[in-house]
Amino acid sequence: MSAQPIYEVLALRYGTHQDRPARMNFLTSDDHASLMPLDYFVWAIRGPIGSANPRTVVVDTGMTPQAVEHRPGRVVLNTVEHMLARAGIVAADVADVVLTHMHYDHAGNLDLFPKAMFHIQDAEMAFCTGRCMCHGVLRHAFDVRDVLGAVSRVHSGQMQFHDGTTDLLPRALPGVSLHLVGGHTGGLQAVRVPTARGWVVLASDASHYWANMRTGNPFPIISDLPRMVEGWRMLEALADGPDHVIPGHDPLVRARFPTLGGDAEIVQLHLPPA
Repeated sequence: MSAQPIYEVLALRYGTHQDRPARMNFLTSDDHASLMPLDYFVWAIRGPIGSANPRTVVVDTGMTPQAVEHRPGRVVLNTVEHMLARAGIVAADVADVVLTHMHYDHAGNLDLFPKAMFHIQDAEMAFCTGRCMCHGVLRHAFDVRDVLGAVSRVHSGQMQFHDGTTDLLPRALPGVSLHLVGGHTGGLQAVRVPTARGWVVLASDASHYWANMRTGNPFPIISDLPRMVEGWRMLEALADGPDHVIPGHDPLVRARFPTLGGDAEIVQLHLPPA
């Protein structure tokens, strides 16, 4: 990848759900006793490394404390703004934010990014504002305040729509691309990034845990099961190996990758895992 610009990629944990039963994390499970904690992350892409004009892109914006008031067990450990600051990122200065999808734990806190252009798939905005939201089983993981905030960005000219696979910012961030996966929601997208260790894919909730993909047993919040399981093949084809696909909520991510300056809540995905 010597001719390809490369980037730093960070995972920043801002919340957790420690007392989560393992059975809640798989579509089919006979495990009714053990716990399987779930972590909440946002991600940041910085680079190109060595460029005279590096940029920072934030991927997802986390959940607000208000969003978890009626969701037992979910805990916001640190605000997203604070976590970004610990990585040297000023949220108010960020120019681009990718929304992988609009669930409450990925699309809150939009107001932290007043200068940002937000990037979303056509299919996701249609999903979270259309007829599917008439059904409680499909809308329960959305917070209407986040959806309204996203719609307001459309009207303020701060929302850029993407349709399928596309380069994010081909001039400013060559090599960084968006990929429509769907499955978990109508328009979930993954982000592919060239790094020093190869192509890394931020899968977000295309797979909550490595175990979902590796056992063929999906997380049970699903809009389209065939698209979800076929999406795993796409992610594997885009990445340079199994450890290059980064799941959306797996605590093993923090356990396996090097910390940023000793900060246990921020790990460097562009470096080889332990």
